[in-house]
Parts: sequence; C-alpha cells; structure tokens
Amino acid sequence: MDCKTITLRTRVLRNGMLGFYLDFYPGYRDKETMKVYRHKSIDIQIYANPKNQRERNFNAEMSEKAEAIRCRVYASVVNEMYDFFDKDRYKGDLLEYFRKQLPKHDPKWAFVYAHFSHYVKNKCTFEDVNYDLCNGFREYLLHAKKLTRSGRVSKNSAAGYWSTFRGFLKILYRSKMIKDNVNDYLEKIETDDVIKDYLSVEELFTLAETPCEIPILKTASLFSCLTSLRRSDISALRWEDIVDYSAGGKCVHIITQKTKTEDIIPISAEALELVGYEPGKRGQVFKGLRVSWTQYPMKKWIASAGITKNITFHSYRRTFATLQAAAGTDPNTIRSMMAHKSITTTQRYVKVVDANKLEASNKITLRRS
Repeated sequence: MDCKTITLRTRVLRNGMLGFYLDFYPGYRDKETMKVYRHKSIDIQIYANPKNQRERNFNAEMSEKAEAIRCRVYASVVNEMYDFFDKDRYKGDLLEYFRKQLPKHDPKWAFVYAHFSHYVKNKCTFEDVNYDLCNGFREYLLHAKKLTRSGRVSKNSAAGYWSTFRGFLKILYRSKMIKDNVNDYLEKIETDDVIKDYLSVEELFTLAETPCEIPILKTASLFSCLTSLRRSDISALRWEDIVDYSAGGKCVHIITQKTKTEDIIPISAEALELVGYEPGKRGQVFKGLRVSWTQYPMKKWIASAGITKNITFHSYRRTFATLQAAAGTDPNTIRSMMAHKSITTTQRYVKVVDANKLEASNKITLRRS
C-alpha cells in the first residue's frame, strides 16, 4: 500500500484545545511491522478559539511546527525511512513476532520460543529487550526445567537454545526492531563434551538381521545409517527427491528440514534396494512413519537385538559419520555428505584420509562379507 498524500488535520480534544494529527491516504504500511497507518497523532495543540493576539501568535507558531513535521514524515515515507514509527514499533508484541518466525526455521526455534515465553510470563515488547532481560534468560536456561517432560534441560541443550535465541536477537537488530545490538555484550554457554552412542559395524549387522514389529521403522532406521539423513528429512522424503547423480548412480536432492538448505546426498545401490526404489514412483517414501515409533517401539527392537547402548534415531546419523571415518573417508567428504556447516562438527568423527564422495556412499553395508 503506497501512501500518496499526508494531510495535516485537527480534532477537538477533551481539554477544548485542537490536536494535530496526520491523515495518510490511502494508508501507509510499515514494511517492517506490516502495520497499516491511516492516522497518526502528533503532540502539538493549538487554541480552538484564540481570544487574543498572544494565543493567535501561539497558534501560528505551533501550526508551522506541525506542518514541518508533516513534511518530514512525508519525506521519510517516500525514502522508506521509518524513524517516525519507531515509537509504536518498539511497543509492539515481540512474542507475536517471534511466533511468526517459527515456520521459517528448524524445530529448535519452537522450544526456544516456548522457554522464552515462559521466562517473560507471556508478555514482552521490543523495547523490553535489553542486556538484563537477555542475560536473565541465559541464566534461566542454565537451570530450566523441561516444559513437556520431567527433568531439567541439559547444559548442551541450553547452549543450543541460547545460540538460537542469539540468532533471533541478530534478526531483531538487523530488522531495526530493537535499538541496541545486545549480542555484543552476551556470553555464550559453553558445551560439555559428551560421549554419544553409535552403532559399531557388528551391531549394525545384528540390527539389520533382527526382526522389528514395525517394518517401516526398521527400514527408515537402516536407511538413515546408510545415508545420514535426519529423522525429519526421512519423514519428508519423497520418491521424486531421488534423482540421477551427476557422477553416476542416484542421489537424494532435498531441502533439509533442519537448516532449510539445499542438499545433495549420493545413495548406494544397497540403500535404494532397501527402500524398494523403482523409477517413476511418486509420493512419500516412508508413508505412515510416526515420530512416536522412534521412542518405545524402536528401543524395544534395539534391545531385542541385544544392543544395550542408548541409541536414538539421531544415533543412526552419528553411526554413518563414525563408520565413514573408520572406512577412511576424507573429513571434507563426510562434512559435505552430512551437510555440516562447519568442519569442526565433522572432525568429532574423522581422521584425515583421502577418498571421494561417490565411493564413500558404498562403504557402509548391511551385508556381512
């Protein structure tokens, strides 16, 4: 909505004076908040019926100031400068803005939003954001209870939530929704080194040979071990996402659910055989797969295989990285296949060796040699 004219008008106030306001036609939409302004009061008053020369002089002087403001605001609208509307913007609902950001980001943002809402007791404006509020949220995360289950948030989870929240603060500052870049004054939460479980080669063989009460759960789990795909990407995977790979064979070409970035992952012939790939198929590959199955049903299957490790669905992705490293795959190749943003993440699993990406996709197998 483009504002074509801004007219200076007056209205009678309760004290009998006339108050100036700006009339926007057909309306002005702030491109940051998307709020439409049709009228905007300015803090200037004049006498409705001046009784003497002093009051007439006062009216003339205030009218000139009001007209000067009208001209300045019109220029700011034309040049897309929003300073005039900052006062209203800073009083806006930050939690509503935060909530609208959630569909654009990975699921962790929803947890951060829930914790922040709980921390501020469901009420926070943009002008409330300062060092004390944010640092208080940092301390809250370090001692927070889980919102949906019993127990406390782990330090590493708190570090992840805090990093996400600081990313949100960066968006707020860049969008001019907050005045100060409070990130400059906030400290990160250091993570603890934690040994996370993964399947050994022998355990992977055993798991592949062990029946599961839910066949699609078993197929999805083993497919993750063979491809490194996350649970969210496996749930969303469609047959149309499996396409020809430029170096030969097939690959998965997707937008990852977590990072919302394009990813190309070559797939071994064994992985294709596992899911029953056929050219021309359409629809979801793992249709009917439920997230809830990755809890008790999956752990029951793993236990029936004699595996006592704390294996989660994400452990399959960790298994892929660790076994690729053991097979001698170059860390940069593993980083590329797992779509890690930083090589430091990959280096938790690997030692530097040479191999190429296509060969690497065939190094993990479910069949004993």
